Amino acid sequence: MGETMKKELILAIETSCDETAVAIIQDGKEIIANVVASQIESHKRFGGVVPEVASRHHVEQMTIVIEEALQQAKLTMDDIDAVAVTEGPGLVGALLIGVNAAKALAFAHNKPLIGVHHIAGHIYANRLVKEMQFPLLALVVSGGHTELVYMEDHITFEVIGETRDDAVGEAYDKVARTIGLPYPGGPHIDRLAHEGEPTLDLPRAWLEKDSFDFSFSGLKSAVINTLHNVKQRGEEIKPEDLAASFQASVIDVLVGKTLKAAEKYNVKQVLLAGGVAANRGLREELQKTFEPFDKQLELIIPPLPLCTDNAAMIGAAASELYKSGKRAAMDLNANPGLML
Repeated sequence: MGETMKKELILAIETSCDETAVAIIQDGKEIIANVVASQIESHKRFGGVVPEVASRHHVEQMTIVIEEALQQAKLTMDDIDAVAVTEGPGLVGALLIGVNAAKALAFAHNKPLIGVHHIAGHIYANRLVKEMQFPLLALVVSGGHTELVYMEDHITFEVIGETRDDAVGEAYDKVARTIGLPYPGGPHIDRLAHEGEPTLDLPRAWLEKDSFDFSFSGLKSAVINTLHNVKQRGEEIKPEDLAASFQASVIDVLVGKTLKAAEKYNVKQVLLAGGVAANRGLREELQKTFEPFDKQLELIIPPLPLCTDNAAMIGAAASELYKSGKRAAMDLNANPGLML
């Protein structure tokens, strides 16, 4: 055979929101280093992510996190084949820190630069678990996105359903605030939901018969109105039951539409992607629903650390872009409204 093929190493940077993350990925599938500096504690007291605060944290952390990733991997920039970075969507100030750090690294070390779509990254987090088989369907659930994405091949994305109003993560945060739970609301509602019973009849927005779109603003309003009416009558609702009822309504629609789309598009795999993929109730219901299809349809759910924002997923997606010759120029800019 002669010389064995050199392994491809990509250093990836992710700063789309409130995590400063750097990873080194080998051949698109293997994590060599994965460092995440979270800012949740800083934003907690504001009840949400403050863009200006997030950007400042990224500036402070960026160099430290890059150095730590290289140390963890026992590599130098000479070993790296390309530098990848999230170019959007996300908070523009936060994205800019990552994009400029990546451009500086690529320029200083004469490495190719690759811009990656944040949601493509979330989908490709699954590839760090198991090889992707096409055609596949990804259910993307995060703070800002709720989408069903159909893929016929690598880096080809067709959004077949999306939210018409609130993303599921936003709905969780708003309902959590109404019940008086701290930010971020998702994990708190998920935990409470497992302690309560879904006794309240809350709406499920199925929309038109053949639609794979989602809508959560009506559900959010129904929760607020239910609480309001109960208080006016001088009664009480157990927060656990309210959380369980809200979560049941969300999961019913998410899982129901995913199953319908998987059958219509006759896919081989269903992937779960995005921050809300860490939700225990959603993971359990998907597993229960797709278990009977085990032979012909595989469900893949990434481990918890790969659900929330991280750079490993950006490196996994970048590997396919790198192989197909996609490169970004030095005028690469943050694009907060980037489409998939």
